[in-house]
Formats: sequence, C-alpha cells, structure tokens
Amino acid sequence: MDQELLKYCFGKGLLLDREVLNLFNEAEDIESVKLIIERLGKSVQQKIITKDFLSQNKESVVKVLSDLPFKTQKSLEKLKIKLGLSIEISKEISKNENPTKNYFSLVNVLDSIPQKTEKLEVKNFVTHFRNRFLKMKEFLQNHPKLENVVSINKISGSRQGVSVIGFVSDKRVTKNKNMILELEDLTGRIRVLINKDKSEIYELAEDISLDSIIGIRGSGSREILFANQIAFPEARLFERKNSPYDENVLFTGDFHFGSKRFLEENFLKFVDYLNGKNYGDSEIEKIKYLYIVGDLVAGIGNYPNQERDLSILNLEEQFCRFAELLGRIRKDIKIIISPGNHDGVRLMEPQPVFDEKFAWALHDMKNVVLTGNPYYTNIGAGKNFSGFDILTYHGFSFFYYTDNIPSLIKNKAAHNPELVMKYILKNRHLAPTHASTQYYPLEEDGLLIKKIPDIFVTGHMHKSAVSYYNNILLVSVSTWETLTDYMEKVGSKPDFCKVPMFNLKTRAVKILDFEGEENQSN
Repeated sequence: MDQELLKYCFGKGLLLDREVLNLFNEAEDIESVKLIIERLGKSVQQKIITKDFLSQNKESVVKVLSDLPFKTQKSLEKLKIKLGLSIEISKEISKNENPTKNYFSLVNVLDSIPQKTEKLEVKNFVTHFRNRFLKMKEFLQNHPKLENVVSINKISGSRQGVSVIGFVSDKRVTKNKNMILELEDLTGRIRVLINKDKSEIYELAEDISLDSIIGIRGSGSREILFANQIAFPEARLFERKNSPYDENVLFTGDFHFGSKRFLEENFLKFVDYLNGKNYGDSEIEKIKYLYIVGDLVAGIGNYPNQERDLSILNLEEQFCRFAELLGRIRKDIKIIISPGNHDGVRLMEPQPVFDEKFAWALHDMKNVVLTGNPYYTNIGAGKNFSGFDILTYHGFSFFYYTDNIPSLIKNKAAHNPELVMKYILKNRHLAPTHASTQYYPLEEDGLLIKKIPDIFVTGHMHKSAVSYYNNILLVSVSTWETLTDYMEKVGSKPDFCKVPMFNLKTRAVKILDFEGEENQSN
C-alpha cells in the first residue's frame, strides 16, 4: 500500500512523512484515504503533510472528514481516533439499525486536553501568557477600530492615530475621575488615559477586567496614550446555520446526584419523556443528542459541612447509581457529558475527562461520550453540511465577573447568566482575569475561545436562559437540586428542571419544564 499511496500523492503534488504514511496504511480502505488526501490538498496550502500539520489544522481536517460519505466515515473510525480528531459516540451500531438513520447522529470531538503531570514552574506561566497574547493579537490585528497597530516600544515622540494591543495589567480612577489603564505587550508598558467626558468609551472601560487583552486607538507619546477607541476580541458569527436534517438537541446539567435534595422524581419524568412514555410530543423521536454540562454528582467535600446534604457519601457510588438512571434513556440518543467542579476531577481548568477509577460506569456506556471542560464538539454533520460546533463550559469563573464588573452587577447578572456569557464572548476568553478561576498553564491556553462556536452552553449558575449574541446561540442550564442552605446563604435563586430543546433544522427553541406541567416555545 505504501508505494500506491506515495505514487498517488506524487501525482497530486503532495508528500507524506513516514508517521502519516504509517497511519494511512492502517486504514481499511485505500480509496477513502485517497479521497482524504485529495480533499486536504484542495483545502490547505501545504505540500508536505505531517502529523503536526494535521494537529495544527484540526478545523480543516475535521471538515474534510465530516463531509465524507457515511460508509467512508465508518471505515476510517480507527484513523480518526488515532489522529485525535473525532470520536463517534456510539461505537457499535446494531445490525438491525438502519445506517441512514444514524448517519447524522454522530458527534465529532474537536479538542484534546493534554494530561500534564510535571511540576509547574514560572516558565510555564510565562509561556502560557505569551502564547495567549500572541493568539489574541491575531484576533485583534485587523479589528476595524484599530489602524496602524504598533508594538509599545515603537511609539516615540508625539503620535496621532496609533493603535496598540496589550494585557490590562492595572486599572485605576484619578482624582479628576478619569481612568488610567496600564497596557502591556511583549515589548513594554504604556499608560492609557480614558477621559471621563468621552462617555461612550468610558462606559466600555469601566467593564474592562484585569488581564484581559484589548486594543486601544488614540494619540499621545511613549509616556501616555489618550484613548479614542477601545476594541475587544469579540466572538462573532456572520450567519446562523440551518441543518438540512430534522434533529433535536437537548441541554441540561447540574444534577448533583447523591444530594438529599436531588429531584429524582422530576428527573425520572424527564427520562420518561425521552422514552416517549406517557407523552405524545412529535418532537421526541427527533431528539438525537443530549448535552450534560457538569456537576452530574454532588461530589464530596465541595463546601463546608457538605456531608449533611448528602444521601450518598461515596463518589464512586454516586457515579454508578447516576449511570443507572442515564442507562434508562433510549440508546439512539447520544449523550455528551463534561465535568464540573463537583465531579471529582481536578479544579484547575481545563479539566480532564472523568476519572475512570470513580466514573467507570459512565465510561462503560455505549451511547455516551465523555469530554473535558471546556470542550468543543460538532454534531449533525452530513453530506454538504459542516454541522454545529458546540462549546461547552461548566462556568466556574462566571461568579467572579458577576461580582466585579459594574454593568453585570447593575443588571444582576448572577440571575441573568446570558449577560455574563455575552461578556465572556466579548473578551473571547472563558476566564480572562487571573483570579477568576484556577487554571493549568498549558502552552496553548485551554480557556481561549479559539474557534467561534455556533452554540455556547454553560451551567454552574443554576439559572435557565436561552439567548443570542452575535448570532451565537447561548444556553445556560438550570439545576436538579433544590436550594441548599449554602446556596441560599450566597444568594442563589435557582431554576429547576428546565431543559432547552433546539431543532437543528428550524432553529426553534422549546423549554421543557419538568418542574411543572407546561412547556414553553420560542
């Protein structure tokens, strides 16, 4: 097979390194491999194909793989897994099932979280922040508000119409009520003054968080720059997708199973709904995907005296018994599950997949895919349709912003999660401020919103919300645990048992309510 592939690549003007050639040789279908090579050659400007190149261009490679015919997808499953680009949720399709029916019920996993174990040093944080800055600078470089972008050390004399991009390392208000920002890039620092009389940009500046990366356009000298414009990285889609396939996806989370306050009866109503038991909703059979965004279980020791609130005091037993409940859901629904801060994984984000030592029962489920947190997945891809990219994040950093950003405080964002989600997308980072969450300083920042999602799903705040921001669908999930003394103490006003349902074809949203009897449509 080696010589045939090499000859084919030569004819296409491409070269494969030995590692990629060996991977392709392991595929069962050489014609499918040729099809991949041909489409890669057309979609990327690269003549030498290496594994590193494939990893660095995941978006293009995943699109090529996603657009392949169903039979080809199946024959390349091992290859996709070895490349770390996609995993089909259901690993086995029953002989009695119609393959066409399952064609569009695939979930492509677009991310991978490195399992780092080495001791952290200062250099890890330096590399982490340096690479974050360089990526954010790419996002901001061509922002319409910024012209003549220069490094800070290139500013000399008195300059007009100059733009800089940098970390916000300090922020204060002067006696005259003007605002001073200190901006830092890889070459130096500069002070930026925002005049209180420029109300429009002053209002924007009030909401700037420390450690965020922004662009400033203004005039001045190396000593101080007087701001005329402020630019944010801003996640934005130019259009909303519609799938040609009539499928539904549901979003939920924050079950806190193992708590005495877990609403099991309500959850079983939800399971009955998914199975079509005692419900006549025509949308049920269209449900193909169920996302669960963290805090499946109550966990152990997550807040003072938590044991008083627990009915199950063992983490493994919490996972096992919850997996039994999930196992009652019909098997043609693909369940995508990511962890939260209660789920026994490390608190540092990005968080890895559930520990198999405790959550083995979830790992054993055939229609379940387990991801890290945060994570990108793609659903509904088919012939001539790229599918929906979904970013899931449990949302641990969110309360920092609801408590510290003026406009979010004013608008009570702690009870309106879509507001903090919009703030996060505006800054294109899930936790721009160093103090907002614990994080692992990977070389490539795992909390950076590097790819703009079609759907952004979060939990943690226990509030149900569905909204749009720059054509991105925002979904915040409610909880399945009644109010604990601890949550009441911190002022939580949760929503219970609400499950948003989104139709990929029509984009219709319906809120399934298993607390009460009525459902709502948008």
